Amino acid sequence: MISAQRRIVSFLMHNFHFRFQQLGFYVEPYDDLNKKIMMEKLRKAAEADHTDADCFVCVFLSHGEETHVFAHDDKVDIKEITALFRGDQCKSLVGKPKIFIFQACRGDITDNAVTGMALDEMSNEVEEDAASIYTLPAGADFLMCYCVAEGFAAFRHTTLGSFYIQDLCEILQEQGSTLEFTELLTLVNLMVSRRTHGPKKQMPCFTSMLTRKLYFRPKKE
Repeated sequence: MISAQRRIVSFLMHNFHFRFQQLGFYVEPYDDLNKKIMMEKLRKAAEADHTDADCFVCVFLSHGEETHVFAHDDKVDIKEITALFRGDQCKSLVGKPKIFIFQACRGDITDNAVTGMALDEMSNEVEEDAASIYTLPAGADFLMCYCVAEGFAAFRHTTLGSFYIQDLCEILQEQGSTLEFTELLTLVNLMVSRRTHGPKKQMPCFTSMLTRKLYFRPKKE
């Protein structure tokens, strides 16, 4: 018999799968892997030839703590996962975006609601350096996306599941092929921040080591 929580996770996986397929990704879903098999799958992905790929995305829907995500039987250090895809390890993804999305708690602190003041809209445009880049750091072009800030707990709807995945899937559907991806993530941050779990709140975050703007535009035939 499948629990309600497993049904919710299955629904979220299917939704995520569908949204990324719509954006032109080839998707390989895995469910409830133990640590050994999970790391084997990740190593296989890192060793694959990504010459014809423009981008790599890896998504975890699991439980977690500050610097780890949980497999079925053990926890895995997130740095151990991303190290496999560094430029000195995964040559065919050098210069290409490597996106890791984590739907997992990062602690047990719960965030409180506060009343803020409206701020004038500020421009975040920056001028790009016109100089050509001939070499890149091995850790370049990673984008780490978390459903919640480090040390904090994440929330979910009892029937619809994760706040973060719900809102990310919605924005991917509406603007995934038109909006620059870090701008899309900022919009997801806003949507999740407006939700409530009783008196508590949730604040997603992302860390970008990207070296250029990222759009998921359809490829020309």
